[in-house]
Amino acid sequence: MRRDLPLGLLGLAITLAVFEVLPRSGLVDAAYLPPASEMLRELGTVAGEGEFWEATGQTLRGWVLGLLIAGAVGVSAGIVIGGVPLFREFTASTIEFLRPIPSVALIPLVVLIYGSRPQSALILVVYAATWPVLVQVLYGVADVDPVARDTARSYRFSRLATARTVVWPTALPYVLTGFRLAAAVALILEITAELVVGVPGLGRSIGVAQSSGAVPRTYALVIVVGVIGLLVNVLARALERRLLHWHPSVRREAVA
Repeated sequence: MRRDLPLGLLGLAITLAVFEVLPRSGLVDAAYLPPASEMLRELGTVAGEGEFWEATGQTLRGWVLGLLIAGAVGVSAGIVIGGVPLFREFTASTIEFLRPIPSVALIPLVVLIYGSRPQSALILVVYAATWPVLVQVLYGVADVDPVARDTARSYRFSRLATARTVVWPTALPYVLTGFRLAAAVALILEITAELVVGVPGLGRSIGVAQSSGAVPRTYALVIVVGVIGLLVNVLARALERRLLHWHPSVRREAVA
């Protein structure tokens, strides 16, 4: 990652330069796409407002709570369903039916029930973020070595001991991959719910700025959301490397 940092910064600098040149050269109307310098200046102004930090806290709180609930549901359900072949076959069609339903399709339903309260965003986040974790855990449980499972059974391991000593070490890389995917999905749905439903948070701030014609402020808040998404991915990758330092894939990455 350290070797990629200069290239990443170079790409960011080029992107900023493009967004600076396009409106100033007249290729794009500055009323709709202000120069990057104006966006960053507005970002500095926004960062000095208490209302901005309150909205950021509301977004992060909803994202973390939804992600934790989705993680708990996905892991527990995945281990239970994946550990019993009959149960897995019984639920396979239901999972494949529910999983492709986009969370935004549930917005009218949650608005009818909860209105613009934070519960609406929480339900959408939990629904969308549960599937990546659940599917990855199912893959992880299916990847358990049958010999190791039979050995545990021959030594009369309890179900709990088998899950802890045999299933969990194999499933952990899948769990963390699902968690990383779910983290991004949860953030997208949290912002979407705030923007569309009007739940308090950064998404609603973006909607208010856009509807009031504050274009630089709109872009500044969008940049904040992008930075949060980047930090979420960096933290998820760091957690993955720390918990899987023993795994061959992480060790190869460290050597490379």
